[in-house]
Amino acid sequence: MKIYAVGGSVRDALLGLPEAQIQDRDFVVVGATPQQMLDLGYRPVGADFPVFLHPETQDEYALARTERKTAPGYKGFQFHAAPDVTLEQDLARRDLTINAMAREVLPDGGQGELIDPFNGQRDLQKKILRHVSPAFIEDPLRVLRLARFAARYGDFTVAVETIVLAQDIAAAGELDALVPERVWQELSRGLMEGKPSRMFDILRQCDALVRILPEVEALDGVPQRADYHPEIDTLVHVMMVVDYAARQNFSLPIRFAALTHDLGKGTTPPDILPRHLGHEERSVKLLEKVCQRLKVPNDCRDLAVLTAREHGHVHQSQEFSAAALVRLLERSDALRKPQRFADMLLACLCDARGRKDFEDCPYPQQARLLEALRVVQTVDAGAIAAECENNAPLIRDRIHAARCAAIERAGVA
Repeated sequence: MKIYAVGGSVRDALLGLPEAQIQDRDFVVVGATPQQMLDLGYRPVGADFPVFLHPETQDEYALARTERKTAPGYKGFQFHAAPDVTLEQDLARRDLTINAMAREVLPDGGQGELIDPFNGQRDLQKKILRHVSPAFIEDPLRVLRLARFAARYGDFTVAVETIVLAQDIAAAGELDALVPERVWQELSRGLMEGKPSRMFDILRQCDALVRILPEVEALDGVPQRADYHPEIDTLVHVMMVVDYAARQNFSLPIRFAALTHDLGKGTTPPDILPRHLGHEERSVKLLEKVCQRLKVPNDCRDLAVLTAREHGHVHQSQEFSAAALVRLLERSDALRKPQRFADMLLACLCDARGRKDFEDCPYPQQARLLEALRVVQTVDAGAIAAECENNAPLIRDRIHAARCAAIERAGVA
């Protein structure tokens, strides 16, 4: 029995990442049976093939395996794990050459020489993402993984022959068979990489974005007013917004809101372009369909919907009266969910600065609205309600008036 460190940990060590920053620690065991792993104290966790957790480190150890496609979609695979499966056979089933390298874990805990049957180190040095074998086409999820790695390594190129294989996958309709949870998992991980726009660029090159997120694909080439958007193209703007959010290290919900805030511009009637009257409402409707289709988590969905609906009002809020400020806060449910409101303002900041030559533009709307919220939170709504004898319309009107008065007294409006 031999144990090898494989995939991400080998790749990241070759990239020079400090040991503490290496996250993807996976191991392959060659020449062992499931019973041998159990006898050594490993705990089984694999549902489709034998994967075990180390009894002390809890790292994953998988028996060397081959795989064979049996049906469309990610789940249509049959795995073969046995003591006679070699390390090279296991590495051959992997997606990219940079992920198909290994080092033997020696008895003293050290690592042996690099095992690199598919020239992953060469591609790493040349900054190329390349498929391991023609079997790449058997797993449509690899198209999304390819795009995600492009987002992680923003200056890597994708081999032309790999793009062609990914295009074949898209043309065959294989992407349509992916389960929504897996699509969201890869998209969300890509959004959290250093340059998310590269993920969408590669998906477009592979003819995959139109299958996965046609609402984003539809933004390509849609013009905007040059005085507000010097970059003109709506998709270019959205990619700049997402990349700005990534540079600020913002959370996934903020990045997803950045991606989806302008979906409605893809359905603007041609006769009113480059204006986009009513695009916020159209964005919300499209966004709700996206979230339902991809089973987007509630925190991402709720922030994205709020941002799509209100970002135009937030941008205009410097001109708002006290009453208009209070209406925006109430509409946004800011008093019950202040953190979500603050995150929405960050998404709006990304929108404002994700434009050509606007990256460092002032955005006083953020501070003003946060101060308005702070002031409104000082109003004792419970005391007002107690004075109104359960008269709901009266309670609502008086609380609203008290909030407006508080903002005016504080000089926010």
